[in-house]
Amino acid sequence: MTVVIHHNPDCGTSRNVLAIIEAAGYRPVVIEYLKTGWTLPQLQALFAAADLSPRDALRTTKSPAAELRLLDPEVRDDDILQAMLAHPVLVNRPIVCSPKGVRLCRPSARVLDLLDTWPKGPFYIEGGELLIDADGRRAG
Repeated sequence: MTVVIHHNPDCGTSRNVLAIIEAAGYRPVVIEYLKTGWTLPQLQALFAAADLSPRDALRTTKSPAAELRLLDPEVRDDDILQAMLAHPVLVNRPIVCSPKGVRLCRPSARVLDLLDTWPKGPFYIEGGELLIDADGRRAG
């Protein structure tokens, strides 16, 4: 099964999701979108597959969203998309694609729904949170 992660290595959640995918035995395609940028068709396809609007996918913290005045509810989706093309950091992450679907994987545990196999438990993510218990079940 091919798994693709749109990844920011500086983001703890993105690192956690990548670690979960790899610990489950997958060799994902890793797209560092801050380096590659986005295309309009790419964003439209990802958002449609994940059932997200551009506003749903907008990173509102640790991004220029406020200074670009994108937080105003009157801002159109097309304007948000154009801003995302100019400022890739505005897209929340990580977005993961697999044959089971496409998701914005925040929190990290959301990636488990996209995987056929999970890491062996117990499995902890950064910060020490238990994600999968010793019996192989989702913790929490």
